[in-house]
Amino acid sequence: MQISDDVKNRPFGKIRNFLWPIHSYELRKLIPMFALFFLISFVYNLLRCLKISLIVKAEGSGIEVLPFLKIGAVLPGALVLTYIFTLLISRFTREQVFYTILSGFLIYFVFFMFVLYPNHSYLQLDTIANFLGTLEFLGEGSKGFIAAVRHLNLTVFYVLCEMWSAVVLSMLFWGFANEVTKVEEAKRFYAIFALGANLSGIFSGEFAQIVKQVPYMAFLPFDEHNQWIFLQLCTVVGIGLVIIGLFYWLNHNIFHVERVQAAQLPKKSKQLSLSECFSYLAKSRYLTYMVIIVVGYNIVYNLADVMWTYKVDQVYQTSKDLNAYMNYITVLTGIVAVTCAFLISGNVIRRFGWTAAALITPVVWFVTSMGFFSGLAFEGSMIMDVFAAFIGNPANFVLLLGSIQICLGRGCKYTVFDEAKEIAFIPLPKENQRKGKAIVDGLASRFGKSGGSVIYLMLFGLFGSMGNVVPYVSVIIFVALIAWLYATVKMGKIVDHAIAGDITLTLEEEQLLGNIGKRAKADPTTPIIQTN
Repeated sequence: MQISDDVKNRPFGKIRNFLWPIHSYELRKLIPMFALFFLISFVYNLLRCLKISLIVKAEGSGIEVLPFLKIGAVLPGALVLTYIFTLLISRFTREQVFYTILSGFLIYFVFFMFVLYPNHSYLQLDTIANFLGTLEFLGEGSKGFIAAVRHLNLTVFYVLCEMWSAVVLSMLFWGFANEVTKVEEAKRFYAIFALGANLSGIFSGEFAQIVKQVPYMAFLPFDEHNQWIFLQLCTVVGIGLVIIGLFYWLNHNIFHVERVQAAQLPKKSKQLSLSECFSYLAKSRYLTYMVIIVVGYNIVYNLADVMWTYKVDQVYQTSKDLNAYMNYITVLTGIVAVTCAFLISGNVIRRFGWTAAALITPVVWFVTSMGFFSGLAFEGSMIMDVFAAFIGNPANFVLLLGSIQICLGRGCKYTVFDEAKEIAFIPLPKENQRKGKAIVDGLASRFGKSGGSVIYLMLFGLFGSMGNVVPYVSVIIFVALIAWLYATVKMGKIVDHAIAGDITLTLEEEQLLGNIGKRAKADPTTPIIQTN
């Protein structure tokens, strides 16, 4: 059905423009994509809490295992899956790649649920782990590495859960959304998508609390204490099948075959390779700034998240209780994120431009880091003893500060940060979009997390325990935040002008827009494109 230009360009009223800037004819496209993002994010939230609970509370394990997993397992996994993604996307349509990759995840989760986890005790590599424990040169800081080896089964599960975010959420969904959404639509749609993703956090957290209370069913292949694991994995697989069905319906009923084909690279184009992606990165300042932003965020988040999980692990003694608390924080994060998505995210971009929206997340992390890491630094000191007279349990107070940081930091990341990042891809040519997605979402985010893990491993080697590394982690976080803020401001000069002028960002256009600010300083009469 053809929509007239008058209908398409009809302005919204002030209240509707603020709360719901969507035309009625756009609902047929918006609602199914909203539902798709909601379901993918629901699974992501369940898997995130589940993977940490299982590996941290496993026999002989602890919070120290997380940095080893992220550098020794997640990073290689990201490299392998990014290579597979670039290989598949060069040979098949995005729809075929979506089905192939998602089916692979679901098959593994079914196998883990019925075979691997019920037999986990038989799959532990105790002999190898005990031998590694006798090697003096490994030292006290190798506890996490030995635990990762001992529980190789859970290590693989952790990696696959982590890859759901990198591959299914970032590469598959956002890659699809960027190809079928125009810039003008994205400024209105993406805030709504973020709303769906963050509502999923509320629902997944509440769902996990309900599963925890389900009476024991003896016919399941799990004992009474682990039944919640089986029920959560059954839910993951069931929702995964719904996601595949919804994606099929979207492609065959909303985005007609001709439009989908038009969004694909020509069949005769050469295959997308990682070497081409890195070559483009070397030439593009725009993509370089984006990589700095993503790496900076992931270093900050990884360092803070491991420290927060360390505090949670000290308070909660079982994997079931740890999982329940993390899902409770997921609910609160969802409430914060929904508020940001509904009132702040899209409105900031439309009213004040890309740069203003992109700066919100690093500023929030900067402020909350001051509170949490100050609490960690003074924990056990005379200052905290004085505060204890007013706040009761100092350890719980520090955990509260960390939980506030996680709720606010994740909430902003899932809304304004992700929306701003995805909009920044849209001005790029289609081929460069794919190269950029492979670099930024496939590798830069993993390198950022791995960079945080390398930092922890080095600090463990030098200072031994988690409690001793707090001052050094604090300094590194603030350095990463400064780099993140700098790259955001520099990139904003390019992306604001590109979006306002509806410019396709070839390498030549990047250079031209990047020099606008310099020319304006030299000659105040230089015309500069104003943002909407």
